[in-house]
Amino acid sequence: MNGVLIDSCVLLDLFTDDSNWAGWSENVLELYSQSNTLYINSIIYTEISIGFAKIEEVESAVQRLGLKVLEMPREALFLAGKIFLEYPKNKGTKRSPLPDFYIGAHASVSDLGLVTRDPGKFKTYFPRLKLIQPH
Repeated sequence: MNGVLIDSCVLLDLFTDDSNWAGWSENVLELYSQSNTLYINSIIYTEISIGFAKIEEVESAVQRLGLKVLEMPREALFLAGKIFLEYPKNKGTKRSPLPDFYIGAHASVSDLGLVTRDPGKFKTYFPRLKLIQPH
């Protein structure tokens, strides 16, 4: 594992000071930052940016957490598309699941762990992915 990709739900827990999850999210980021590089990608950046009024605020939050923004490799983009084709065949009902497939594919092809508290689709569609999740 070359580092860990941080799912947007974990970051949003911190940014919104979620009463149920902020503590877990803060602890797991602190733990993994000691021995890994913490990453987000452009999809995650987009998802977390919704809660900020200005790009400078997003940039400051990303920098404060020590997150590195990775571009998505074409192999991940291709894999996300192929996995997305399987979703309706498996009776998937979420209207917009594609961002999760981009995130899972990126972590998979880049040999990154994934910190998430919403492991459902990742376990199903990326079974070899190292997930870091609540117990």
